[in-house]
Amino acid sequence: MTWTQIYDPLGHLFFSALLAALPVLVLLGSLAFFRVKAHHAALAGLLSALLVATLVYRMPAPLACAAALNGAAFGLFPIGWIVLCAIFVYDLTVATGKFEIVKQTIAHLASDRRIQALLIAFSFGAFLEGAAGFGTPVAISAAMLIGLGFKPLPAAALALIGNTAPVAFGALGTPIIALAKVTGLPLEQLSAMVGRQLPFFSVLVPFWLIWAMAGRRAMWEVWPACLTAGLSFAIVQFLVSNYHGPWVVDIAGAIVSILALVLLLRFWQPRTLWRFPEEEAFASPLAQRARRAPSHREALLAWLPWAILSLLVFLWGLPQIKVWLNTIALVQLPVPWLDQAILRAPPVVRAPKAEEAVFVFNWLSATGTSLLLAGIISGLLLGVRPAELVQIFLKTLQRVRFSLLTIAAMLALGFTTRFGGLDATMGLAFASTGWLFPFFSPLLGWLGVALTGSDTSSNVLFGNLQQITAQQLGFSPVLAAAANSSGGVMGKMIDAQSLVVASVATGQHDHEGEILRHVFWHSLALAVLVGVLVLLQAYAFPQVAP
Repeated sequence: MTWTQIYDPLGHLFFSALLAALPVLVLLGSLAFFRVKAHHAALAGLLSALLVATLVYRMPAPLACAAALNGAAFGLFPIGWIVLCAIFVYDLTVATGKFEIVKQTIAHLASDRRIQALLIAFSFGAFLEGAAGFGTPVAISAAMLIGLGFKPLPAAALALIGNTAPVAFGALGTPIIALAKVTGLPLEQLSAMVGRQLPFFSVLVPFWLIWAMAGRRAMWEVWPACLTAGLSFAIVQFLVSNYHGPWVVDIAGAIVSILALVLLLRFWQPRTLWRFPEEEAFASPLAQRARRAPSHREALLAWLPWAILSLLVFLWGLPQIKVWLNTIALVQLPVPWLDQAILRAPPVVRAPKAEEAVFVFNWLSATGTSLLLAGIISGLLLGVRPAELVQIFLKTLQRVRFSLLTIAAMLALGFTTRFGGLDATMGLAFASTGWLFPFFSPLLGWLGVALTGSDTSSNVLFGNLQQITAQQLGFSPVLAAAANSSGGVMGKMIDAQSLVVASVATGQHDHEGEILRHVFWHSLALAVLVGVLVLLQAYAFPQVAP
């Protein structure tokens, strides 16, 4: 059975796009306005997607069900596997008492909550994004902030807002590599173009992060730290993306950002120590720093799990290591009734193209496996018995079991809209905006990430459409394709996958709607700013495109 996607089932693109958006509106509306539990909202969105796809888009029911099952499987592996193992490492450090020492070392370096947010949510999160991506930075950063004493909602929101500017170069440049493969545009040009867009936001996001957390006045009190963290990352992001390639942009930028911020703190500290209102008030950071700092040995042991985690995540992200591990253990299963059975059609692609649907069970090379291995090695080095490690892991599994089901349901919704062609209808509606398309081009990427949960998936989904539309309108296809990735990063904080990961990491199961309400306008405002930048680059500064 084969089926060719249709993109305007109602005969009017605007109304078809509204109908295609119905499953997303059901999901996000249920979460944000009706306070429905996340798994119920996901199931309602999935049901609406199946109904629209089969009844309106005339997608055969067996294909629609296969797409949903494929999405659910992808939600559990690799996404759910990353979440489970990341929380396991955190739970291990808490159970052994080492996270208390981590908190003390960070507090001795910077007891100000604003500086802690910059270090963890922005700089360290960028390192994890560059090395692994796929929800790892949100899971780890949010869990660490919770452990430091941040309230669950601020911890989740800060981890999501901080995980924006690095996303386009995440997982060793995977989104840009996928974009080049889909569009056929030169990889080095796409890397350079994204590197001429995102550095503006790499400087902006640290200020935005602290403003959202503490307000404008509190932000200006730490402007040297915000500027240091953002500018150091932005400079490296621009240089590496333009003169080397997309592979180590985030890792190099994050390391420089962390070192620059630590160096600044040796010579500068905020005049007042900012804490959350419900915390004990401190008049000066001197009193906090006067407390006994952990010894070097205590600090080394406490940070050992996180050092091992960072090392293994980095190694697992290297293409050579990944290929080697895949030669040992890799299972690729074509999805029955779905693989090669759905054809994408013009104008989304130049010529009809069969969609692949292969479930990749790379259990050894998966990022989640590196996190599990980091937890096992760390536990044994810290003197935890194997039986106790198993017990901690099972407790973690019990804690996140319903959230894993929620992730599976939300990814099932995303895959149904993708294979059903609903997302392409919304993309074509954006592409019909004429001379304003450079402004809407990043918003299309934003929508793609909000739908799929991945900048890589958004690039695969809309990269060709961006390129074709740009050529028809007479401006740079490299600019449009890069804008899809740059705008997409701002949708990362509101996609269903990220919301669930953040809620799990902060112990807020069924509070995804509250997190969404907290970050939605930040996401939209930043995406609009990317649109303004791309509009200027298209018409006022066209020479910026390679």
